[in-house]
Amino acid sequence: MKHNLFKAVLLILGIALISSCVPKKRLLYLQDIDTSLTDNELNYQSIIKKDDILRISVTSENMELVQPFNQLIGITNQSSLNGIGQQGQLFGYLVDNHGTLVFPLLGTIEAAGKTREEMTVFLQSKIREGFVKDAVVDVRIVNFKVTVLGEVNRPGTFNLDYNRITLLQVLGQAGDLTIYGNRKNITILRDVDGVQTSHRVDLTTSDFIDSDFYYLQQNDVVVVEPNYAQVQAAGFNRNASLYVSIASILLSLIVIISRN
Repeated sequence: MKHNLFKAVLLILGIALISSCVPKKRLLYLQDIDTSLTDNELNYQSIIKKDDILRISVTSENMELVQPFNQLIGITNQSSLNGIGQQGQLFGYLVDNHGTLVFPLLGTIEAAGKTREEMTVFLQSKIREGFVKDAVVDVRIVNFKVTVLGEVNRPGTFNLDYNRITLLQVLGQAGDLTIYGNRKNITILRDVDGVQTSHRVDLTTSDFIDSDFYYLQQNDVVVVEPNYAQVQAAGFNRNASLYVSIASILLSLIVIISRN
């Protein structure tokens, strides 16, 4: 009886140990990085979409000349050593459902589908041609956010001040994948002209670096699925260390009892 019980505890201990182990190849990122990564230049520009909010600033050597193009909200007058200045936050321009926005003095402008660089060059040329010859324009997407869900340490929605971020960087902001995250099957949901699309990414290879999903776009959703063992165990793996401890205690007790 004691011998059979002893064998049963050993079996339980073995199963717990095996279940708690995750193969190394399932955890390593970019396993072929030394042999497969190309020298191709990664050119990326954020593309303006409908419902985006743009912050557009126009500067010049003489700021009074470009003041009509810089609409401010919450304006306050502030005294300084150089005189009286205005402080406030730049007005955000909403890209409507038609893909257009209304800009001071220039009227309705097609925005959706343009890159930030294209929008910058367009506005700058129009302002220089008709108004201020040395105008410099800067365009930023201020509602640039990405959501990360699933097997990461800090899931959530991340509002980004910059408009150029990679999938790996976003996962880093989410605290990286947990040990139970399936690195070979990351889903990216993306809105393309009003149509929801999905794409699968394998983080264990470098193939995705040359794809359209290496750099994320505004409102992308990244979903990290649990690995196969986690799905099958339905939560057993997360408690494997606890089970190992319990099995070890039981084994020790049986050994002590069997000697008496």
